Amino acid sequence: MAATFLAKLLITAAVLLPSAVVLCSFPATLTLERAFPTNHRVELSQLRARDRVRHGRMLQQSSSGGGGVINFPVGGTFDPYIVGLYFTSVNLGTPATEFYVQIDTGSDILWVGCNSCNGCPQSTGLKIQLKSFDPKSSPTASLVSCSDKICSLGIQTQDSSCDANDKQCTYAFEYGDGSKTSGYYVSDLLHFDTAGGDQSGTSNSSANIVFGCSTLASGVLQKTDRAVDGIFGFGQQEISVISQLSSQGVAPKVFSHCLKGDDTGGGILVLGEIVDPNIVYSPLVQNQPHYNLNLESISVNGQTLAIDSSVFSTSSNQGTIVDSGTTLAYLAQDAYDPFVNAITSAVSQSVTPVTSQGEQCYIVTSSITGIFPQVNLNFASNASMILRPEDYLLQQNTVNGDEVWCIGIQKSDGQDVTVLGDLILKDKIIVYDLANQRIGWTQYDCSTSVNVSTNTSRGTASVNAGSINVTSSACSEPFKLVPISMVAFLVHISVIYIFPFL
Repeated sequence: MAATFLAKLLITAAVLLPSAVVLCSFPATLTLERAFPTNHRVELSQLRARDRVRHGRMLQQSSSGGGGVINFPVGGTFDPYIVGLYFTSVNLGTPATEFYVQIDTGSDILWVGCNSCNGCPQSTGLKIQLKSFDPKSSPTASLVSCSDKICSLGIQTQDSSCDANDKQCTYAFEYGDGSKTSGYYVSDLLHFDTAGGDQSGTSNSSANIVFGCSTLASGVLQKTDRAVDGIFGFGQQEISVISQLSSQGVAPKVFSHCLKGDDTGGGILVLGEIVDPNIVYSPLVQNQPHYNLNLESISVNGQTLAIDSSVFSTSSNQGTIVDSGTTLAYLAQDAYDPFVNAITSAVSQSVTPVTSQGEQCYIVTSSITGIFPQVNLNFASNASMILRPEDYLLQQNTVNGDEVWCIGIQKSDGQDVTVLGDLILKDKIIVYDLANQRIGWTQYDCSTSVNVSTNTSRGTASVNAGSINVTSSACSEPFKLVPISMVAFLVHISVIYIFPFL
C-alpha cells in the first residue's frame, strides 16, 4: 500500500539469499470510480484537511524470524481523484471467507466488521463485495480472554482493554475525525499463499491469529463511498499480524510494499524482504509508536538547503514519519519555505510561478521532467531518497492549454513533523525490516516482478496472483466523504465495550 528506506548494501544479500519472484497484481476485476470529476481538480486545501485529521494520532499517541513469503494482492490507487486508498484482501475463518481491508502502516490491529455490527456499511462504491465475520459460523473461532498474553500486550500499547467481570479482551478506537469502531478480539485461522524457494510456485497455508471483530462503527466508517470490510494494521506492536506470524515462525518479521502510482493502481505487498541491489537502509528511531526515521538534510539540485538539523530531530511532537496512509507529504514548518524557495529559484526561467489559493504553483508549457530539479532527502547511515518532480508536484488544472503544477508537499503548520505520504512513497520498493529495526527503499517500476527473500535454502519461486483490470468512470459530482485511508490514524479512547460471544 510507501516512504523512505534506508542504507546498507544489499548486493551480496541479493546474490546469497534465496528468493521468490512476486508479480504485481490483484485477483479480481474491479471498477474504480473517480473521487472527483475529471473536468476540474480538488483544491490542495481539501487534501490537506483529510491528512490533518489522520495526523491527530501522530501527535497524541505516546511512545510505547520466520518462514516463507506471504503474498497479498493489492487494489486501489494513490490518485486522490480516482480512489485515494490502497487495500488488500484476507481470508479468515472456516470455511475461509474473503474480506477487503485497507493497508494501514499507522495502526497495529487487523479488524473486520462482525455480523452483529451496528453501523458497518453493507455496500461500497468500490464495486467489491462486502462481508461480515460470524464467529458462530466458524468452528475454529474462539474468544480471546483477558488472561491471554496477547491481550496483556495489547493493553500495554492501548490496543486492547479488559473488563474484570466479563474477562473478555475488547478494543475501542476513535479516529481523528470522530469516527469510532469497537468490538472484541477473536482467534481464528488466517489463510494465505506462501511462496517457497524451489520453483514450485505457491502453497496454501494457514495460521491462527488474533484479530478484531467490530460490533460498532460510526462516522466516516459508516459511509459507503469508499467502504471496505475493515483495516489491516501493519504497525510494529506485538498484537499486529506481522508480529504474530513472526512469533509463530510462519513469516519473517519484515514486510515490503511497492505501490503503483499510475491510474491503474495496485502493486505488491508481501510479508518478507524484497531484495534489490539498489535498496538503501536507514535505522528506525527507537521507542516510537510509528515508523520514524532520522532525516538529516534536504538537497535540491545537489545543493544542501540551509535548514538547522534540529528541525528534523525526533521527540514527542516532532520527527519524520513514514506513513503509507497519508495522501500528500508534509515538511516541518521551518524546512518548508527553504524547500519551496529552492524549487522556485531552480525553475523560474523555464516556468511561470503563480500562487493559487495560497499554494505555490507553476504554469508549465512542456514536460516537468526536464524542467524541475531532483530533490534528495538525506537520512542517517548515508541513505538518500531521490524525489522526481512527480514525487513532490501535483497537477491541478490547465490554463490556456498549459498545465498547472503545484507543490504537493505541504507545510506542517505549527508543527515540526515531517510525514512521508503516498505522494513520495509511490513507485518505490519500501522494506519495513522490523527484525533489524530499519527501513529500506529504492525507486522501482511496481508493475514488474520483485525478488523476495524466503530465508530458506531453496531456490526461487514464481508467484503470480493474476492481473488487475481497472476502469475509471467520472462522477457528476465529487464524493463528499473522506476516504478512510486518509483519516486512519487512531486516537485510542478509554471507554471499554463488552461484547458477549453469542
